[in-house]
Amino acid sequence: MAIASNEAFSGWARTFTDPRLCGAIVDRLTFGGTTMETDNDSHRLAQTRAREHAG
Repeated sequence: MAIASNEAFSGWARTFTDPRLCGAIVDRLTFGGTTMETDNDSHRLAQTRAREHAG
């Protein structure tokens, strides 16, 4: 299973506002898994911006 987010784990508390719930979600998603962080811009966002500037 792969889960992608534009938000770092530290920012998930804005979505999952209960600190214990947020911690539990991150704990379960990362246990025994591999996390990968990229500093790349969103490909979809770049396409959207290019369309806006072309139109």
